[in-house]
Amino acid sequence: MSKRRITVLLGDRNGIGPELVAKLLSDEAVCDAADIEVLGDPEVLRQGEKAAGCAARDGAFTVTPFLPEAGLHSTPGEVTAAAGREMLACLAKASHDATNGKADGVLFGPLNKAAMHQGGLTQDDEMRFIADELSYKGTFGELNVLDKLWTTRVTSHIPLKDVAANISTEGVMKAIRFAHDTLKSTGLSAPRVAVAALNPHAGDGGNFGHEEIEVIDPAVELAKAENMNVEGSYPSDTVFVRAFKGDFDAVVTMYHDQGQIALKLLGLGQGVTVLGGLPVPITTCGHGTGYDIVGQGIARDASIRNAFQICCDMAGSQKRAA
Repeated sequence: MSKRRITVLLGDRNGIGPELVAKLLSDEAVCDAADIEVLGDPEVLRQGEKAAGCAARDGAFTVTPFLPEAGLHSTPGEVTAAAGREMLACLAKASHDATNGKADGVLFGPLNKAAMHQGGLTQDDEMRFIADELSYKGTFGELNVLDKLWTTRVTSHIPLKDVAANISTEGVMKAIRFAHDTLKSTGLSAPRVAVAALNPHAGDGGNFGHEEIEVIDPAVELAKAENMNVEGSYPSDTVFVRAFKGDFDAVVTMYHDQGQIALKLLGLGQGVTVLGGLPVPITTCGHGTGYDIVGQGIARDASIRNAFQICCDMAGSQKRAA
């Protein structure tokens, strides 16, 4: 199989993304793992190298200059509309290029949603922006990964008071299938998926809520009928204990913080976000732009390294399946 081709974006120019990318590309093993194209402002990459105190490996990757508007400059540690517009343009170009066969996967450094909204983002997040850019109508969603454990969720960026009303058997089933299919795309033949309950003690037989009985557990049974390796629903205060012991490959949660608290408590700075289900593998760091530490050379690169590896794995799996 030929080498995977990965497009790398620097992330928000005012954050730690450029220095993380510089650290990533200073590693010989990383550069040997894929044909890497850096898409963006070469000067921002050089600024990242200076901040990180390291040099990306000459000749080990290509840099494609892309400045979507004139007069762009960096203001480290600040939210700016210009940086947001640049990030949106880079995401759009990279995703279109990849779906047109110019790359097998996309990795982007941490971005800032406030900057992107100031820069013109009308969708909830970058994942929906990319889906709209590609006119993609299939199933897609965000997954979070720490070590070998993946999580996805039935509801995401909505108020907590609206969660119960937005959970349906169809929605839970969709999330289970999404987790199952995404993990299969990484090479797992029979992913083990656990489903978290919504209520304390999984509803305690209806004493603390009926969502488990009426909505969640029926979805689990439907998934089993489709020969998926799925269990639940399990109380969310214990399911992650089992998951981190290795009982499951993925946990489907009912709402955003139900899974995010567990993963970030155990692995902040190491986790990965996967924009799953889109026509091309797209991954990023599981943390933000680190405006408070920009330029200090202390930003840890574990997360972006893990994101690069997952992007390569998913891209390689798709190439084998093609």
